[in-house]
Amino acid sequence: MKGSKLETKKKKAHLFPVCLLTGIFLLLLCTAVSAALVMIPHDKVKGYLNIIFMDQMKIDPSLGTQGLVIKDNSDIPTDLPSGAMSDTGEIIRPSFGEQYAVLQCEAASISVPVYWGSGEELLERGACQSTASKVIGETGNVVIDAHVNTYFANLSNIREGDEVVLFTKYGIFTYTASELVTFQNTDKQYVLPTEEDRLTLYTCEPQVLGTSTIRRGVLCTLKSKQFY
Repeated sequence: MKGSKLETKKKKAHLFPVCLLTGIFLLLLCTAVSAALVMIPHDKVKGYLNIIFMDQMKIDPSLGTQGLVIKDNSDIPTDLPSGAMSDTGEIIRPSFGEQYAVLQCEAASISVPVYWGSGEELLERGACQSTASKVIGETGNVVIDAHVNTYFANLSNIREGDEVVLFTKYGIFTYTASELVTFQNTDKQYVLPTEEDRLTLYTCEPQVLGTSTIRRGVLCTLKSKQFY
């Protein structure tokens, strides 16, 4: 009887380390799974914040996104004008959060609204233009970005020589794709101000998990300015 009890104690003594290690393993496994679930949405948000030249939300931080006033303009004409156009005209400067243009590239099947400013809410609605770049129609570099899994999913389909058109309420601005570029998110050479008229389009390189640090862009040269 005593021998049986002694054997039982020995078995329990051998099982204790196994149970302890099993518990630690399960704890580490649950922690790793929880961390992965937390990191996925974090990376998604990081994708919004990691785009070059992105503006800080120009709103009261205490209000959160409630302070952002988004203005959609569905009446921007996207048809070729039937009347006379002018090479010069008045540029209407948009307000932050306002859709003031429509970007189209028929060759790549792209048609997307363009908002002035950048932020999570705006990127969910269309392409965004940094307020540090030139307003469409001004001389200089017009920098526009959008997410690769939404509005710029077909950006890689643009080829040199394709036409890219920006429609606004005050005019139509036509560009020709001149160079396809790839660069790191820390490389700002393509988004800096320029003396010549240029349109720079870019998005993230597609990646299954997380956010890529590589950007794919299209540099376009101005072909014509037509003001109403």
